[in-house]
Amino acid sequence: MAEVHNLPNTDNLNIKNGNFICGVVEGFYGRPWTTEQRKDLFQKMKKWGMDSYVYAPKDDYKHRAYWRELYTVEEAEHLTSLITAARDQNITFYYALSPGLDITYSSSKEVTVLKRKLEQVAQFGCTAFALLFDDIEPEMSEADKEVFQSFAHAQVSVTNEIYQHLGQPKFFVCPTQYCATRAVPNVTNSEYLNTLGSKLAQEIDIMWTGSKVISRLLTKEGIQEITDILRRAPVIWDNLHANDYDQKRVFLGPYSGRSPDLIPKLRGVLTNPNCEYGANFVAIHTLAQWSRCNVDGQRDLTLNDTVSADIKLETETEDGMSGEDVPATLSPNMYHPRQALRNAINDWLPEFSKHKVAWGPIAKPQPAVAIVPVPIIPSINTCMSLTTTTTTTSTGTIPTPIVNSNQLQALAEVCSTVNVVNDALINPMPTPVMNSLVSETKVICNESIPNPITPVPIPVKIIPPNDDHVQSITVLNGTVIRDKEKTICNIKDNGKVDVGKDGDTVAKEDTSMTTDISNDLSNESSLSPSEPMDCNSTPNISPAHIAKCNGSNEDVAMSETASSGSMQIESSDHTNMVVETVEEKRKECQLTFDDLSLLCDLFYLPFEHGGQGLQLLQEFNWLKSNAHLVVSINKEKSNPEIQEWFLRAEKMGEMTEAVNKLFQHLTTCNNRELLYDLYSYVWDIRGVISLLNSYIKWLAGGQFPSSMPSYTQGTYTWFSKGWKETFMSGEQEPWVFRGGLTADLQRLIPVDSGNDLFVYKAPDVPTCRVYTIRPYLPTDEAQVYQVCTRTCKDGLEDCLPYPDDLKDLQADKIVGAYLTMHPEFCMVVEDESGIVGYACASPDYKKFRLKVELAWIPEMCLKYPINEDRTDISKFAKESVEYFHNFKDEVYVSSPTHPSSMICSLLPSVLDQSVSKRLVTCLLAALRANGSFGVHVIMNTNDSYTHAFYGKLGFVENTHEAIKGKIVMGRTF
Repeated sequence: MAEVHNLPNTDNLNIKNGNFICGVVEGFYGRPWTTEQRKDLFQKMKKWGMDSYVYAPKDDYKHRAYWRELYTVEEAEHLTSLITAARDQNITFYYALSPGLDITYSSSKEVTVLKRKLEQVAQFGCTAFALLFDDIEPEMSEADKEVFQSFAHAQVSVTNEIYQHLGQPKFFVCPTQYCATRAVPNVTNSEYLNTLGSKLAQEIDIMWTGSKVISRLLTKEGIQEITDILRRAPVIWDNLHANDYDQKRVFLGPYSGRSPDLIPKLRGVLTNPNCEYGANFVAIHTLAQWSRCNVDGQRDLTLNDTVSADIKLETETEDGMSGEDVPATLSPNMYHPRQALRNAINDWLPEFSKHKVAWGPIAKPQPAVAIVPVPIIPSINTCMSLTTTTTTTSTGTIPTPIVNSNQLQALAEVCSTVNVVNDALINPMPTPVMNSLVSETKVICNESIPNPITPVPIPVKIIPPNDDHVQSITVLNGTVIRDKEKTICNIKDNGKVDVGKDGDTVAKEDTSMTTDISNDLSNESSLSPSEPMDCNSTPNISPAHIAKCNGSNEDVAMSETASSGSMQIESSDHTNMVVETVEEKRKECQLTFDDLSLLCDLFYLPFEHGGQGLQLLQEFNWLKSNAHLVVSINKEKSNPEIQEWFLRAEKMGEMTEAVNKLFQHLTTCNNRELLYDLYSYVWDIRGVISLLNSYIKWLAGGQFPSSMPSYTQGTYTWFSKGWKETFMSGEQEPWVFRGGLTADLQRLIPVDSGNDLFVYKAPDVPTCRVYTIRPYLPTDEAQVYQVCTRTCKDGLEDCLPYPDDLKDLQADKIVGAYLTMHPEFCMVVEDESGIVGYACASPDYKKFRLKVELAWIPEMCLKYPINEDRTDISKFAKESVEYFHNFKDEVYVSSPTHPSSMICSLLPSVLDQSVSKRLVTCLLAALRANGSFGVHVIMNTNDSYTHAFYGKLGFVENTHEAIKGKIVMGRTF
């Protein structure tokens, strides 16, 4: 294909000559894609008419941090196979290098090293290259200052020399000032950009992200401006779908905010999409559709004028009810984002049925998030510098927001859902340094680079009971293996296996600090060495993918009998039964078009929520704001306003159920690789939506004062003045609004000081088990009593049996008074087996204690008389009986800051680490609706489990309310 010089005006010939570049740049921070994923990408790109791929993963250490290092023989084989695979699909493979962190531009030795590295890749068959100078200090070294006139001159000199040395191949450059807000002082007057335009070889293409790092819109005016300065049409490095700056967001919406009318003005477009390969089908598919539009220029501009269609569409979907319709007159060569999304979903659906195994752990885009006041500087993000120079706010490059600076700072603060130390901003936490060229499942670690993950594959032979067949599996160093007999195999550093029975030191260590201890391992969701409510996005030990046994395509991790760092080994007969059961379940749980439409709406775009996501926001906010209507539920249930409230509450329940079905259908799909890419996001938002629905169910009881709205509005939410306007305008980079729809929904829960309660650690191995939280009903008493009895002694049941007349003793002591006096402040959590946990509270502990003393204690003293001669009960049971008889003499808590009291307990089988947090959050929201902002709990000093349990829920010891033999813990909300 003949090279065409790019022209700085609208007579760009790229389209007419078929020379428009369209493809993908793998340029994000985080775990790189695998060799097989890239090969799959090349096949899809060819099918969709795309032509270019840029290899530039920031966390391939030989691309950036250690750019000087040559590839090993094994790495070379992988890279060669990639280049060959791309060529076979007619995809131009651009190999990119990022030497800007520490290169000395004036050093002939350094330039020689750079040439040597690129020469090596050229020997692999690569014919196209790129040098990336993004995310680096814009200052030259002293040595360079003596040789070069400016930073731009230094980069141009090296780039031109490399370009000539390699024989003038296809070549990209990403400048340090790669968007309008980074141009100093602006695009037109930037000495740096003008130097690039005038001095860089004309055949070299220059990358540009638009007005911002992540541009809401690309306009003709903006493109013309940069084209004039660079003296060539830019190649757009499009970060619209990039998600490496926010752990909570993934972008499944269509390519939008860019009119196809831009195509003649551009050299090309490369999307730098989500970190998770499987999450990029829509992003890449819709870009391909976009690139094929307007080829002949015969479009009706009144239907899709530049950006007006996108803006109009957002307005239409504001109520979450409309905007789904695509104009009936849409011609084949026109682009409409919603239609493009539908087309993409139709083609994406079959991908979930393909049998693919997971190649690594469920992972978030990044291991740490740093939050500081506006402008937000994440610890790791797309095309964004980690230097202190970017933290200044006086440069004038940040556009004036719609709301004032104080509001924006507050917005930024409430967007955070994690606690961060300040120095994490300048010195990010050590992250895994990865090179995925070698293997799908192997992580290459340079010993000189800090790395918290040290996976050491260790082959382990497992001999199932009553079976001569030996099963071999590969696990990671540090993995804990359990079988049905509760035998524990602890993999040591030397590869030896320590085996012990349940109850020994190893087992006790695993249960002592776990929030939800398991006696029944059949529904494990997480048993990693990290703490039970560890807020880290990356576990201390990442799970290896379990090797397939007996040639089955079934992913062992699927069956809910295995978990992170733990595998349940079953007999072969039982394994076959489990596989059959799972296969039957999958037939009933096939993903549908509606499932994926909902998924895309929940994770839409950086500056726009999807229609169904907006509907969730609208419905919950309306129900909460109008909850005062149901206070008089018993008097006027026929009132039309009340009927509307309950109808909309029912609709909220239906939407929640739709999300649950999506979650379950996704979890049972054949494509485990795709599931692992999406699972943590869907798991996260499903939990939040379930929590919202639980709170609506509680509101339906009308158990709160009419003044409730004054307590539950929330300081900054989607419905606060200026919030959504600023979010949707694109004037702020999207990392200012962290968390996406998940966070916007969370902020509607009336627990202002509860960010820690929204930090959930997703299971390391997918499970489709759903836990539902709802208000307590009188018919639940027996099951709640049973849960209480099984968890009464430091999280476990009293090991000694109780006679029939004392079977309810512990439950009467711990939970009975709450269920009797304040059933409206009792919540239960249930799964398909029944109730597995509860949380109860009293809004005013002083009044509650008085009621208990007058109405509950006398009854209990009659029910449980003191009998010193009894020998059939434990000391613990005797103390519990004495509790009722000595109740009046006990010292109790009287705290103005923590006026409410509560208790919470879950069965050891509940290993979903988010359940206790959601349960307590719902209860705290109920207390807040009644004007309480602080709660306390009391336990014995030797209750180590209970102390740890509440500690993970944000409770801290209250030394001002010290009681002998007791620990008082409290938290505000």
